[in-house]
Amino acid sequence: MNIFRTKDPDFLKEQDSGHSLKRALTALDITLMGIGVIVGAGIFVMTGIAAAKYAGPGIMISYAVASLACVFVCLAYSELASAIPAAGSAYTYTYVGGGELLAWLVGWNLVLEYSVGASAVAGGWSAYFVGILKSAGIELPTAITSVPYDGGIINLPAVLIILFITFLLVRGVKESATVNRWLVGIKLAAIFIFLLLAGPKVDATNWTPFLPYGFAGISAGASIIFFAYLGVDSLATAAEETKNPQRDMPLGIILSLVVCTVLYISVSGVLTGVVPYAELNTPEPVTYALRKLGYNFGSAVLGTGAIAGLTTVCLLMIYAQTRAFFAMSRDGLIPASLCKLHPKYGSPHIITMIVGITVALIAGFTPIGLVAEMCNVGTLFAFIVASVCVVVLRKTRPNMKRPFRCPAVTVVAALAVLSSLYIMSGLATETWIRFIVWTLVGLVIYFVYGARNSRVGLSAEGKVPA
Repeated sequence: MNIFRTKDPDFLKEQDSGHSLKRALTALDITLMGIGVIVGAGIFVMTGIAAAKYAGPGIMISYAVASLACVFVCLAYSELASAIPAAGSAYTYTYVGGGELLAWLVGWNLVLEYSVGASAVAGGWSAYFVGILKSAGIELPTAITSVPYDGGIINLPAVLIILFITFLLVRGVKESATVNRWLVGIKLAAIFIFLLLAGPKVDATNWTPFLPYGFAGISAGASIIFFAYLGVDSLATAAEETKNPQRDMPLGIILSLVVCTVLYISVSGVLTGVVPYAELNTPEPVTYALRKLGYNFGSAVLGTGAIAGLTTVCLLMIYAQTRAFFAMSRDGLIPASLCKLHPKYGSPHIITMIVGITVALIAGFTPIGLVAEMCNVGTLFAFIVASVCVVVLRKTRPNMKRPFRCPAVTVVAALAVLSSLYIMSGLATETWIRFIVWTLVGLVIYFVYGARNSRVGLSAEGKVPA
C-alpha cells in the first residue's frame, strides 16, 4: 500500500466524461464568487470589533497587512488552478504534488471547514433576518429561531436558507452563479450606500491616536481579520467548471482579492472616522454608525446587505464542499457512487443533497459557536500544503504547462507558509485539540476505506484502467 502515491495530471484529463463537470463560469463569475465569499460577516461585524479591541483606526493598516499575506497564497493558488484546472482545489493540488495521504488530510479538513463555516454563517443569517422582521414589528418565537442550547427547539430560518441554497446548487452551477451575481450586487450596493452617507461625515480627530495599541495592535488586528480572506480556497474548487480556467482562474482570484481589500480598507477607514474606535465593539458596527449619524433607515438597508452577503458566503461554502467531496469520490477515496451527476442539470446532486441536509441539521440544532473557529485551522493547513506543492511541482514536474507562473515562486511560497503559520500560532488550544481529533478520525477512514479503493492505487495494480 503506497500512501504517498501521486496523481499524474494526465489522469485528470483522461477521466470518464460522465464524471466531468460542465464548464459554465467566466472570469467575472469567479471574481464575483470571490467577492461573495470574502466580503461577508467580516465587513459587517469583524471590522468594528477588531478596531475596538486590537488596532483602533490602524485597522486600515491591519487589513493591508492581512491582504499582503493573502497575496502570497493567491499567487500560489493561481499557478496551481491554471495548471491543474480540476475540482477539489488544495486537495487535488496536493494529490498531484504531495501524495495521496496528505491530499486526503487536506480534503478531510476542508470538508470540516466548509460544513462548520456554512452552518455558522447560516446562524448569523438567521439573526439578521429575525432582527429585520423584529424592526418591522414581526417577532418570531424563540422556539423556532434558536437552537436547543439557547432555549429554542430549532433555528428554522437557518435550516430553510441552507435547504434553499442546496436546491439552487442541485439545479446547477450556472443558476447558482446567476443568483450569486444578484446577491453580490445587493451587498455591494449596501456597502456603497454606507460609504456615500457616512463618508462626508468623517472627522479626522477620530483617527487620533491612530495607533492606540501600537504596532503590536496592527499585528493582532491582522491576525483576527485574516479570517475574512479564508474564502480564497473555495474559489479554486470552481476550476473544473470554468470555461477558460488557465486565464479566468488567476484573473478571478487576484481581482477578487484586490476589490475586497479596497472595500475592507474603505469601510474601516470611514467607520473609525465617524465613530470613536472604542465604541465599535458591537456586532453591528456599520448600522450603529449610521444610527449615530441620524440615518435610522440605515439598519434596514445594511441589514438587507448583510443578509445578501451572508447568503453568498453560505452558497459558496456549500458549493466548495460539494466539489471537494466530488473530487474525492471520483478518486475512490469515498464511495464513487456519490459523484454521480444529475442527468439534466449536470450537478453532483447526491453529494449536494447529503451536504445540504447535514449542514442544515448542524445549523438548526447545534451551538456552532463552540466549534466554528475549527474551520480556520483547516483552511490554513490547506494554504500551507498548497504553497509547498507549488515549489515541489516546479521540481518534480518542470514540463507541466503553467499558463500562470507564480513570480519568485520560492520566496512567495515561503512567505505564504510563514504567514499562515503565524496566524495559526494564535489559535486557541481547544482549536488545535479538535483539529487533531478530526484528523485522527480522517486517518481511520482513509486506512479502512480510501487507501483500499483509491483509483490511482488500483490503476497502478492494473485492476482498473487509468
